[in-house]
Amino acid sequence: MKLTRALSLVFALVVAPLASAATATTPDTAAIKQKLSEMLDVEVISMQDSPIEGLYQAMTNRGVLYISRDGSKMFHGNLYDLDKGMKNLTEAALAGPRLAMMKPLEDHMLVYKAKDEKHVVTVFTDVSCGYCRKLHSQMADYNKLGITVRYLAFPRAGVPSANADEMQAIWCAKDPLKAMTEAKAGKKVSAASCDAKIAEQYQLGNSFGVNGTPAIVLEDGNMIPGYQPPEDLLRTLEARQ
Repeated sequence: MKLTRALSLVFALVVAPLASAATATTPDTAAIKQKLSEMLDVEVISMQDSPIEGLYQAMTNRGVLYISRDGSKMFHGNLYDLDKGMKNLTEAALAGPRLAMMKPLEDHMLVYKAKDEKHVVTVFTDVSCGYCRKLHSQMADYNKLGITVRYLAFPRAGVPSANADEMQAIWCAKDPLKAMTEAKAGKKVSAASCDAKIAEQYQLGNSFGVNGTPAIVLEDGNMIPGYQPPEDLLRTLEARQ
């Protein structure tokens, strides 16, 4: 019994300082989140270990940030895995959260539904961009291939702007799908007001890393920038099944 008590005492004397040291060096993620919020005016949605040892991966409303464990260094950009064919790890990290983050805005999407639906893509669009207009002009072809296209607004001039007002007029029109087609054909859409959540759609695009339109979010949450012809988009979707 005396030996047991002695060993317990020794164990306590050894472990207590180690536990104290570990606590002292454990990064304060709450403090890092607050620092990012105050310095960069971003909302940190989640924070976890990144694929690179010693770095945190912070999901924010402006995309992914990588932070040193002590919260003193940060970089913003894409992280690639050289051993996996240059897989974009930043894009992979965003894929799952994107699907969840789009959910609250599903009722505000403009949906061009395929009769024989096989795939659903979500496109951040702007009425004035040339490739957005090209994509829209081929809507019947996307639908014919079984691709349903859902639109979210991404006014490139930002919010507020005349560009955003035009997008709101489309979303608030009596027939939004027809109004979008007319706007992308260069026609003027009459001003209208409603709770279209254009600002929220634009902010969502920013959080996804959208910096140009069209930007296509695939069914798995991965995003491809730029226009893809109907047949090419179908091949892209089928390759991910």
